[in-house]
Amino acid sequence: MSTRFYLIPAAIILFILFFTVFGERGVLRIYRLSQEKEEIQKKADQIKAENEKLKREIEALKSDRRYLESIARKEFGLVRPNEVIYQFPSKVAPEQNNPAITPSQSDKPR
Repeated sequence: MSTRFYLIPAAIILFILFFTVFGERGVLRIYRLSQEKEEIQKKADQIKAENEKLKREIEALKSDRRYLESIARKEFGLVRPNEVIYQFPSKVAPEQNNPAITPSQSDKPR
């Protein structure tokens, strides 16, 4: 009878402890939810920062003619009247230029 006296309260305590840790509102669930909340907060902060950057860019496009001109030059290749643009070819190694010719073939006289 004395062992039964200890087993019933121990079982009740284990039952309560189990649901306190692993239950729907348990410690583990609360910990996971707090981590998820932090991740969502970080994403929200990143999106807010990007949104502010885009707002500044929109305002610059509306009011800053030099910024608008630089975008037109970079994106669309536009130039002013009577302006001359010089384009230089990039230096490419001969092996990359014609991959069908190997270095030993390019050294042979033709």
